[in-house]
Amino acid sequence: MNKNIKLAVVDDHPIVIQGIVSLINNLGNMEVVGSFQSGSELIIFLNDHELDILLLDIMLPDINGIELCAQVKKISPATAVIAISNHTERSIIMQILQNGASGYILKNASVEELKNCIETALNGELAFSKEVMEIIAKPSINDLKGRPKFTRREKEILRLIAQGKTTTGIADELFLSPLTVETHRRNMMQKLDVKNSIELINMATEQLLI
Repeated sequence: MNKNIKLAVVDDHPIVIQGIVSLINNLGNMEVVGSFQSGSELIIFLNDHELDILLLDIMLPDINGIELCAQVKKISPATAVIAISNHTERSIIMQILQNGASGYILKNASVEELKNCIETALNGELAFSKEVMEIIAKPSINDLKGRPKFTRREKEILRLIAQGKTTTGIADELFLSPLTVETHRRNMMQKLDVKNSIELINMATEQLLI
């Protein structure tokens, strides 16, 4: 590997950050130049600094890693983003790859796997830990159907449903008729093939649509 590889870590758990930083520092030829617990902190940093590698968690307090990855690639196309997560859903893995990620590692991966994935990503290739490679190789029925597309209005209503608001309350807040809100709700349930609002929220959360 080249010398002085500049690397940053984004994870909302300080103990996870400390563990990763400790591992990276023991690998040599790499320098951890930043560690952040939110996406906004990272974006501020990226505006003034260059990164070779970004280790990015999927679940963050202000934005999910899939959306953040796309933002990072717009600001710094040369930065190789490697997702590092506990999420094993194939759909999530594919989504972040579509947004420009260079790899995906589960948090139970070995130090050797982490090192190999970083080296692979630096060479411009896609990098995966062993377990992730097995997940990618076995698409589920839902994966083959493809991820449903929600409109901006549907996502807006979905977030309000998740907050426990009623149809009337949502209609008042968004200046819509209750019938329009219910139509959007039914359309979202149909897209996700669920029978009620609870299943809608659970499935939308699993697919990071909220």
